[in-house]
Amino acid sequence: MAATCPIFWLLASERPDWRLDSYVADYLKEEIAAEGLVRTLPAFSDFLTQVALGDGEFINFAHIGRECGVSPYIAKIYFEIMEGALLGRWSPAYRKRIKRRVIQAPKFYCADVGVVNRLAQRGDLKSQSALYGKAFENWVFHELSAYLSYRRVALPLTYWRLPSGVEADFAAGDMQLAIDAKATEFISGKRLKGLRTLAEEHPRVQRRVVVSLTPLRQRTADGIDNLPAARFAHMLWQGELI
Repeated sequence: MAATCPIFWLLASERPDWRLDSYVADYLKEEIAAEGLVRTLPAFSDFLTQVALGDGEFINFAHIGRECGVSPYIAKIYFEIMEGALLGRWSPAYRKRIKRRVIQAPKFYCADVGVVNRLAQRGDLKSQSALYGKAFENWVFHELSAYLSYRRVALPLTYWRLPSGVEADFAAGDMQLAIDAKATEFISGKRLKGLRTLAEEHPRVQRRVVVSLTPLRQRTADGIDNLPAARFAHMLWQGELI
């Protein structure tokens, strides 16, 4: 899978792993340390690994700080450095509730899936694997983020999740659009549970979409659009979704 990547020259390299190693060592670690943005390179190096391992997951500053040997306050500063250097973006929780309590911890998505895989030492992503699914979700997140930013669409991008684990990966605005990313060709009823539960909790949700690897666009009886990834990207940038 092609990563959403600010360093496209990596993709054309015969040995992208070497290029990624150089990028991680020279920029993510050495230059950030040289500019005085971090005090101890080993701690920041450990932080980068923890961020990569938790890409797209809930962020607990205390846990990450403990794993890196720094305080939760320093861990938060490290995330601010990442965000300021355009190396990642936050996805806050959608907090409005009608019936049930919702999860409120933010998520953090790294801007480069290739760097994430290298830092986490994952190797090649295998289709249908959980890690492939996380990378696919990362891509959908950054497509949405880029669209909202470049087109100056003043809508927040959040996620929605119940303590039970039922979740919609993304919500744009005040439920103008809800999206789940599923890196599979076959979308069963079980995989639609998050969007269907969301509609029960927030009946005013205007549009629900699954972005998947299905070859053809489909629509369920209750109005959920299942879009191939390429079709999703086309419709998004044509302004047909938001």
